[in-house]
Amino acid sequence: MSQTSVKQKKKNETGIRYSKESLDGEKRKESEKSGARLSTQGSQELLPNTDSQGYLVRNQSSRTSRGQPNKPEIEEPRSRSNSIKPPDSSTTSRTSSASPSQHDSPPPPPVPPSARQSAPSQPSLQLDSQPPTPPEAQLTSRRRSSKQHDTLESKLETRIDSRSHSILRDCRDSKQREYPLTPPMEWKSYSQRRMLYPSNFPMDPDCLAESHQHQQREEEEDEDEDEEAYWESLKKFYEKVPSCSRPRPPKPKNAITIAVSSRALFNMMDARKIYEEEGLEKYIDYQLNNENVILTPGPAFRFVKALQHVNARLRELYPNEQDLFDIVLMTNNHAQVGVRLINSVNHYGLLIDRFCLTGGKSPIGYLKAYLTNLYLSADSEKVQEAIKEGIASATMFDAAKDLGYCDTQLRVAFDGDAVLFSDESEFISKEHGLDKFFQHESLFENKPLAQGPLKGFLEDLGRLQKKFYAKNERLLCPIRTYLVTARSAASSGARVLKTLRRWGLEIDEALFLAGAPKGPILVKIRPHIFFDDHMFHIQGAQKLGTVAAHVPYGFSQKYNP
Repeated sequence: MSQTSVKQKKKNETGIRYSKESLDGEKRKESEKSGARLSTQGSQELLPNTDSQGYLVRNQSSRTSRGQPNKPEIEEPRSRSNSIKPPDSSTTSRTSSASPSQHDSPPPPPVPPSARQSAPSQPSLQLDSQPPTPPEAQLTSRRRSSKQHDTLESKLETRIDSRSHSILRDCRDSKQREYPLTPPMEWKSYSQRRMLYPSNFPMDPDCLAESHQHQQREEEEDEDEDEEAYWESLKKFYEKVPSCSRPRPPKPKNAITIAVSSRALFNMMDARKIYEEEGLEKYIDYQLNNENVILTPGPAFRFVKALQHVNARLRELYPNEQDLFDIVLMTNNHAQVGVRLINSVNHYGLLIDRFCLTGGKSPIGYLKAYLTNLYLSADSEKVQEAIKEGIASATMFDAAKDLGYCDTQLRVAFDGDAVLFSDESEFISKEHGLDKFFQHESLFENKPLAQGPLKGFLEDLGRLQKKFYAKNERLLCPIRTYLVTARSAASSGARVLKTLRRWGLEIDEALFLAGAPKGPILVKIRPHIFFDDHMFHIQGAQKLGTVAAHVPYGFSQKYNP
């Protein structure tokens, strides 16, 4: 080997030391090229030699002298103190152009030492003719690329920071802002939305007819809703009115009908006086001029109120009960007077729905048509007519004193003979004296007495009492009956009690006075009505404040006014 080739070799060894990263890519590239060459030529691939720092050592002798044979390269020991000389300008220019491609490919794996030891036995491959790139140029390019990369990263970070700050600022501003809440749009029908269009807007006739039909349907629905709302409000209004909440009257065939005259129910003494002194026309004019003047209560007023209380208690226990008291206003007044009577009835809240105004004729003929069980009137002649017709009747007399009455219990007091019973014992006592009367009663003690005119009314009261007893209401029963008789209990009382037992009737209290006055006892009882056939007892009770009813029945016991 010549001295020139040795110097050239040393010069090339100092200039071909590359950085580890660039040579790794070049190793893989050269290995790919050598593999391609070996596959075509059929030769084996040789591993390249590296210096002490891991750089690839190329054989440059082929460039200077092609005729010389390839010789193994001398491997120098690795030392960090070796100085790196700058390469020539020609080699720098050549490697600078090839360096970008070298960075693109990834570095190959490192060669093991066993492969390095076996490599000298094989001839080294000829590398590319391009000169290697010096390490200084590689470092400069790497610094430039790193600076560009840092600049791009800083710009990108600045842009991201500015954008994040703007997003945070917008979020903060949106929290501080208060947007107004817009109400939802109200639904409008087609006919209403059609009004928003211009008048000259063309429209299909079928669509127009459909819109008209839709509008008519909406108007009809609105009218129906308004009508329903009107009737609902009217219903609520009338429910508050007492007259509309009144119960329906019972059916006449099931009810206990009590017929009461206008003069028995109300105090009409002034109007009666005008009728007797001035005639019928003046009487009618007086009633028409005072039809808005409420009449004052009469003798039967408290009795009628007590009957209504019994009905209310029965409806509580038996909602569908029809066996109730039914009050009928039976009078011979003219129909023109009916307005004042109706106003007075409604004013006091009396549940009287059936009226009979006969216009001057006797109402007795209507009593049976109304299925009357008891007739109360202030006219004794009409009462006698009713007694002859077989209808229980009594003439009402107002009390001289105003006593307090029980509002929660109907109290009815009866005399015995000629009221509940027949007048046969009364006839014997008047014709044959008291001794014959006592003998007769003891002789026929077990024979029931014949029934009197008020026996049917006592049966009605007893039937209603049993309805309350069935509901365990015996102590709170709103009906209480009394027997107040002038008989003696020892001599003639047993026959009376046995007669009631035979009839199946119960009397709550039996008072035998043996001829004593009944007035003081009645004051203690305070009945709503007291029935008796003697005017002596009627007047005595009336003076002490008891409302009495005379029953004109029996031998010589008719009341003559």
